[in-house]
Amino acid sequence: MTARRIVDLSHPIRAGLVTYPGLPTPVITPHLTREASRGVYAPGTEFAMDVITMIGNTGTYLDSPFHRYADGRDLSGLDLATLVGLPVRVVDWSDGVRDARGVPASAVAGVGDPGGAVLLRTGWDAHFGTPEYAGGAPFLTEEGAKALVDAGVALVGIDSLNIDDTEGGGSRPAHSILLAAGIHVVEHLTRLDQLPERGARFTAAPPAIEGFGTFPVRAFAELPD
Repeated sequence: MTARRIVDLSHPIRAGLVTYPGLPTPVITPHLTREASRGVYAPGTEFAMDVITMIGNTGTYLDSPFHRYADGRDLSGLDLATLVGLPVRVVDWSDGVRDARGVPASAVAGVGDPGGAVLLRTGWDAHFGTPEYAGGAPFLTEEGAKALVDAGVALVGIDSLNIDDTEGGGSRPAHSILLAAGIHVVEHLTRLDQLPERGARFTAAPPAIEGFGTFPVRAFAELPD
């Protein structure tokens, strides 16, 4: 097999992980312990079976249109071609955060490839799992979301608390605009600084769950040779 360079862009999920303050944290409990399984299987054979209880908005996760719209596609209805091996454009807004939290249209206009992924690198993932992560987080502006719809991208990701400004009231223009256009949203990415501006391929496929709008993904990028 040919060696491939792959960068994991996901945060690990563990019991008690705080992804978004105020949402329930994961609870992991055993269904069948290894010790108990020894009485079920043949000698020398043992298994562990565990139960995880968590909200879909845990760790690094993908929002489908159903997350925002009742008639939008749920996780089971997503086309894998819009989730796997997408050409990547990375927009570096890590310096821009010092001056403006919102990623403007001027930063993303004309950037994305039709059917590709645009990943917004803000550097905010450095605060993940700490109280600082919840306040002052960068986001995509309404005008920026419209520009990405015009570009015809399939997916937009960000390494921050939310694609929207959660401190601007209950309005969620970026979610509303992107998901209405069938563009997937991936939040809480990490290690985007390890990707080139272009040339990588991005994958973030959730399980096909009916009647569900958002779920964790193992997001990763395959780097060019």
